[in-house]
Amino acid sequence: QVEFSYPPLIPGEGHDNSSLPEEWKYLPFLALPDGAHNYQEDTIYFHLPPRNGDQKTVYGVSCYRQIDAKALKVRQADVTRETVQKSVCVLSRLPLYGLLQAKLQLITHVYFEEKDFSQISILKELYDHMNGSLRGTSLDGSQVYLGLSPRDLILQFQHKVLILFKLILLEKKVLFYVSPVNRLVRALMTILSLFPGMIEHGLADSSHYKPRKSTSEDLNLIEVLGSSEDYVSVSVSDISNSNQESGGEAKEISGVNQNETHQAKLKEEEMAQTLTGENHHLKPPSRTSPDSSESDWETLDPSALEEGAPKEENQEKDSFELPETIPSESAPSGTLPITVQPQPNTGQTVLVQGLVSGLEEDQFGLPLAVFTKGYLCLPYMALQQHHLLSDVTVRGFVAGATNILFRQQRHLSDAIVDVEEGRIHIQDPELRKMLNLTTADLRFADYLVKHVTENRDDVFLDGTGWEGGDEWIRAQFGLYLHSLLSTNLQQDHEKMLADYGAAFVNTWKITHNYRVWYSNKHPALSEVTPGHPFQGQYSVADVKLRLSHSVQNSERGKKLGNAVITTSRSVVQTGKAVGK
Repeated sequence: QVEFSYPPLIPGEGHDNSSLPEEWKYLPFLALPDGAHNYQEDTIYFHLPPRNGDQKTVYGVSCYRQIDAKALKVRQADVTRETVQKSVCVLSRLPLYGLLQAKLQLITHVYFEEKDFSQISILKELYDHMNGSLRGTSLDGSQVYLGLSPRDLILQFQHKVLILFKLILLEKKVLFYVSPVNRLVRALMTILSLFPGMIEHGLADSSHYKPRKSTSEDLNLIEVLGSSEDYVSVSVSDISNSNQESGGEAKEISGVNQNETHQAKLKEEEMAQTLTGENHHLKPPSRTSPDSSESDWETLDPSALEEGAPKEENQEKDSFELPETIPSESAPSGTLPITVQPQPNTGQTVLVQGLVSGLEEDQFGLPLAVFTKGYLCLPYMALQQHHLLSDVTVRGFVAGATNILFRQQRHLSDAIVDVEEGRIHIQDPELRKMLNLTTADLRFADYLVKHVTENRDDVFLDGTGWEGGDEWIRAQFGLYLHSLLSTNLQQDHEKMLADYGAAFVNTWKITHNYRVWYSNKHPALSEVTPGHPFQGQYSVADVKLRLSHSVQNSERGKKLGNAVITTSRSVVQTGKAVGK
């Protein structure tokens, strides 16, 4: 349950009121994850749907810790077990996961060191400090990508990172699985960071879902409009170790344990006004209620995506646009040669609101409108959200889970990504065939893997190096996507597109994100050379690469590889014996 919130989650209520807005009923289970008792500490990234009056995803970061009850200086009556488990959670309007986590971990540590959980003044100070320090923060890569390392991802998944990249482009149902939550959310968000502009501006519509209604709850309490000036929110969670309810108005949430989530919600009026003043691309929210947009993805008329679409239809699409109201001074360009040193961000890139996507787009039409109209991004899913996997209003998802029940129900996902083993399990043979890497793709993936693994002991591997570094990897994927888009605009492009995989490209062309992108003109792409970055004649090196890829990926290939190793050892040992 929510034990404390600052400012109150529901205006007019007390800070210690445990009531939650209906849209955020899963908050306690997200902030304090399933199986948390197995770890001393953990960090969770999660997304909440917008409140009634708001139009954008709310980004949550939660720091969890547990402490022995004996160590408490002030032991409250509701502490009846040997350990106390709490989470401090921040809700933010900006997707600054790593930055918020760094600040939050410090405060959570101090809060626990007090050994007196009634000392809530530190949470109010956290609220004031965060809003003060985040004033004027622009969504550039150095802030947004803190803690997300594509290098680690490539070391874990090797060439399969490219398969994940293409899987998300196809808007499939992708489930990531690993424990603890920290590893899970970092892997998932790192994949998304490979898409230019996706984390900065592409997730604003990524969590529009409706919680399952329960008849046992009083829904009249929930009709509250969210303040448009809410900017960042802090939240604290605690598992109560008692069987009693803490406080007269506390309400037990249906779940496994009685979770108590202190939700300290940050409000930032000055900042919201500053943002409004600086952003010349702002547009007032036009969607009246989530109810009207529940199945918007189904109502998108393909004719509205054609070049000659009537103006009235475009205006009709505005009725379910999702304006992005956070200014961004700059975005990665992608037109620079890939081998040069990264150029300083000069703020020259202009972001314009997409007519159909409603997202802030750069001159190439990026980020692609993947996470819109019912395609969800949920870095962590609580067991209470399981119904979303089969919800008819959800056309797909990229989600993370730690509970084994998610993994066992394979029929609900197109692909299950086992982060621990670095493997992707795809049931559908057609989809597997579609995602088979072409020769050019294999060259590209091999190029990345070699640069990352060969430079592992380099002095620059603190993340500041260029070739083989995090920014370099993102630049490579940026080039890959820009080239794919540019190739699609060429006449007689079938041969060039074959380097990306004909089946993959044909399927991608019927996805929502492609149709939205293709509906607008992007003259800047004329500067990008069409064709796969690694196109070229087939060679002996490619045969070796293909063989090595096949051996690594099929069960039969792995057995063959092991047999070869065993045989070679036997031959060596026999040779030594004969020599003696």
